[in-house]
Amino acid sequence: MVQSAVDELVRSIVEDTHASPETVSRICAELLAQFEEEAKIMDYIPLFVAKRVRAYLKADFA
Repeated sequence: MVQSAVDELVRSIVEDTHASPETVSRICAELLAQFEEEAKIMDYIPLFVAKRVRAYLKADFA
């Protein structure tokens, strides 16, 4: 995944959740690595990562 896309993803999640950029960036990096290792089709990885990060942060801060 291109770094600018990752940065945009992190920025969007930070704006939506008000979590720290460092936390969001770390979680995104971990999930991206997992998905990229296992995925056969890469097109939807950003969507899946964003959904999982938001769900994780929602559960963590709820």
